[in-house]
Amino acid sequence: MSACVTDPVKTGAPLPIVKIETMMADAELASAAGQQDKALAILKNATNTFPTDKAPWAQMAQMKFDTANYAEAVMNAQEVLQRDPVDKLANSIIAVSGLRLSTKALTDLSQQNNLTGSLRTEAQDLAKLLRESLGENLLVPAKNKSASNSAPRPSTTKPSNVGGGKVSDKDQGSSNPFGVLK
Repeated sequence: MSACVTDPVKTGAPLPIVKIETMMADAELASAAGQQDKALAILKNATNTFPTDKAPWAQMAQMKFDTANYAEAVMNAQEVLQRDPVDKLANSIIAVSGLRLSTKALTDLSQQNNLTGSLRTEAQDLAKLLRESLGENLLVPAKNKSASNSAPRPSTTKPSNVGGGKVSDKDQGSSNPFGVLK
């Protein structure tokens, strides 16, 4: 005997009780079959059916991140954090997606030669903070043709320009707005 509830909108016919686990499994099957739209629809329905559960939001955030739709990944991850403020996956998705969006925007501005003034200063401050956090001298290492296929190795040295030391004249006069970030 299965548990049912009645459908108040229709004829009062019994509706089966759906579990979040079932909806998540259905979404996973649809995703594995390459039916991303169907998987997202199932997950969206799960968010409406189980509004306090973070699982469908987390799965949508991961799917959006995997397809490089970083803005939506951030929005979905923020929904996870509303339900669980210490969720590491959601915080990671927000951090990495935000960095990727920022990198793209800064690259676009750089190509347009519009990275100046307070925006440039803020980008430098953020780059410095990232270098300090990661313990890296360079945030984006120069590509070496012989090592282009190898993974970057983390540096164990402290950043050389931490603390706002003098930037070389070469970096200041360069047309590369990121020269001072190195």
